[in-house]
Amino acid sequence: MEFQQQPTTQFLSSEESAKVDAALLSSPEKFLTRLTISSLRVLQQIAKENNIAIEGLTAQQIIAWFEKDGKIRRQDGIDAAFLKW
Repeated sequence: MEFQQQPTTQFLSSEESAKVDAALLSSPEKFLTRLTISSLRVLQQIAKENNIAIEGLTAQQIIAWFEKDGKIRRQDGIDAAFLKW
């Protein structure tokens, strides 16, 4: 399935980041919280591309998606991939 990432895709909004900062959490807990929220955004994209609910995703589908996104990044450049790193 072909997809295009919106240029404004954010994995953690400023508001969410501020809420994490305000939470009574240690620094490692805040990091993990940010990572978890960001991971949710990636899982939502994977589920959308597979036309299934997040709960229906399998480890193999997640691995395949990362392989596909990495291949897109290598072949077409970072701007063509969903993950920009």
